[in-house]
Amino acid sequence: MKAQVMKLTGTRKGDIKLPEVFNSPYRPDLIQRAYVSLQANNRRKYGTNAAAGLLTSADYFGSRRNSYRQTINRGMTRLPREKPGGGGLGKVRKVPQAVGGRRAHPPTTRKDHSKKINKKEYKAAIDSAIAACANKKIVSSQYLADKTEYPLVVEDGIQKITQTKKLAEVLDKLGFTGLIASKRRHRLLIVAGADEGLGKASSNLPGVDFATVNQLDMDLLAPGNRPGRVVLWTEQAVKKLGGDS
Repeated sequence: MKAQVMKLTGTRKGDIKLPEVFNSPYRPDLIQRAYVSLQANNRRKYGTNAAAGLLTSADYFGSRRNSYRQTINRGMTRLPREKPGGGGLGKVRKVPQAVGGRRAHPPTTRKDHSKKINKKEYKAAIDSAIAACANKKIVSSQYLADKTEYPLVVEDGIQKITQTKKLAEVLDKLGFTGLIASKRRHRLLIVAGADEGLGKASSNLPGVDFATVNQLDMDLLAPGNRPGRVVLWTEQAVKKLGGDS
């Protein structure tokens, strides 16, 4: 399987042999498992203050020995009540059903939200997501992609671009102006073999993400668990996918 290599001017340079990863079977079930696992493992632990809802003067007055502030045999709920300044009983506090009371089952930092996935499963999911980015039918179902051939490969000269203006001009010549014109997130992903300044240049372009081959994950290849993203590969990135350094 081969793909066209485009020059920075938008003309054809030649062909490149694609590695076997682009022939991987499409497995949306594995992609979903890997995406959910990635999001769950990145989830930050959180919990409520242990004293939340309990910082009050409220107490339960139910002793039969003392009649002062008793709630027994008075036709009122026998729950913790505030101690007003002039004596007597105030509003119910502390309990979950009271206004300003504690929560019944609040979130706790002890809970583990992470989800495990086998290494082989995750690798198969990454391979499947890469192959989905080279499938025109899958890509077209997510984006209005008018390219005639996938995957999209460009010469390595793009990796040396360090200015956003120059990168925008190159993407315009390659025909990506309409794709990123909406300025939405996750429109175009540029994958390079090495970051020689391209990462900084692309950071100021709305809708354009950048990554090296070693940085690829499910959040980049299938954002929102939607495989089939428009990806622009460099020649060096394609060779690295095949195992060449």
